[in-house]
Amino acid sequence: MPTPEKAKVIEELVVKLSGSQAAVLADFRGLNVGQVTKLRRKLRESGAHYEVYKNTLIRIAAERAGVTGLEPYLEGPTAVAFAGEDLTAPAKVLTDFAKESKILQVKAGILKGKAIDKAQVAQLANLPSREVLLAQVLGAMRSPISGLVNVLAGPTRQLVVALDAIRAQKQEAAGAAAPAEA
Repeated sequence: MPTPEKAKVIEELVVKLSGSQAAVLADFRGLNVGQVTKLRRKLRESGAHYEVYKNTLIRIAAERAGVTGLEPYLEGPTAVAFAGEDLTAPAKVLTDFAKESKILQVKAGILKGKAIDKAQVAQLANLPSREVLLAQVLGAMRSPISGLVNVLAGPTRQLVVALDAIRAQKQEAAGAAAPAEA
């Protein structure tokens, strides 16, 4: 039976695991205080939340939250970065920081209640941000509409060009007739 303090931590962790659509687990062994502070700042700026938990507490909370497949990754010190608005933010920040520091190790991740391995976390990190994806979707939606506008404007454009050509012919004909009368 966990102590009241541990029970409180487990309940908070259950809420975080249930409420967050994505999280990344990392082994932070070997990082100094300055590096951890820098990592926390980067995660905070991206909207993610970072905390260190005991593996047994993570295991119990994951079981209660319905997260499956985490057991193999819960060895050694474990820090968890929970996603905010952008699901890819913790994966990007931790993957980049792991490359930069060469000390931090990404263990695994959680995506919509299921454990994902290190390779899948790397794939998640390579996805564009939410804003970029929205811009791409809007661009894709706008493209056919722009094409339709151009197609519909084509006959009008052709009519204007034809009328302009007729006007130019009449001006030439009027200009050629005027010197002949003089």
